[in-house]
Amino acid sequence: MIRRRVVVRGTVQGVFFRATCQQEARRCHVNGWVSNRSDGSVEAVFEGAPIAVESMLEWAHHGPPRAVVESVDVTDEEPTGTLGFTAR
Repeated sequence: MIRRRVVVRGTVQGVFFRATCQQEARRCHVNGWVSNRSDGSVEAVFEGAPIAVESMLEWAHHGPPRAVVESVDVTDEEPTGTLGFTAR
C-alpha cells in the first residue's frame, strides 16, 4: 500500500473535478478523499495498491473533460489505512 497527496492547480473547480475523481477512485479501488481549496486548487489523497494509485495520479494530470490542469504537486505520505473515498 502507498499513499500520495496531490494538489492540482488550474481550472479545476466548477468542472466536476471532485465528483469525477471520486468515481475514478472507486473504479480503481483507491481510498482517500478529494476537496476544493480556498485558493482555487483541488487537494486529494490517494491510498491503495501502487498500480491503482499511479493510475489516479495519471488521471489527476488531466482530470474530467472540462478541467484545465496546469500543475500537479505530489507528496509521498505513510499509509494510514483509510477506507473508502469521499468528496469533501
